[in-house]
Amino acid sequence: MKARRQALILDLLGREPVRNQEQLRRGLKALGVTATQATLSRDIKELGLVKRASDGAYQRPTVTMPAAGATASGLSRAVTEFVTGVDRVQQLVVLRTGPGQAHAAAVAIDRAQLTDVVGTIAGDDTILVIARDPRRARGLAERLDTLIRL
Repeated sequence: MKARRQALILDLLGREPVRNQEQLRRGLKALGVTATQATLSRDIKELGLVKRASDGAYQRPTVTMPAAGATASGLSRAVTEFVTGVDRVQQLVVLRTGPGQAHAAAVAIDRAQLTDVVGTIAGDDTILVIARDPRRARGLAERLDTLIRL
């Protein structure tokens, strides 16, 4: 059922702009599939959908994401390409990206498996990186800031 639902979601996105989960839910219901908001939210995450900057409609990511176990160069590429700003508060590092680019950059950070990083949370144009402690967050913020200035 899940695979069919996700295939239908991708089909819907290919046929018409879908800007929110309610619109997606109605589209699926018209095809005979009932889904809750929580299910749709998981599907969106699993499919890696992002919102287009132009009209706010969901789409598949257009960027090539680094493979699992990406090297430091893959992380460098993603940070250089997507991250526009770095700020730090205690053990939290906040990264700014262009619209719809936070997910791709966060995936690159996660896949780099940095020992200083506990995890990431990505929005549309902002990533919260949680470091193990304030000292490590400071070092991480400095490294990332250096990369975006290259």
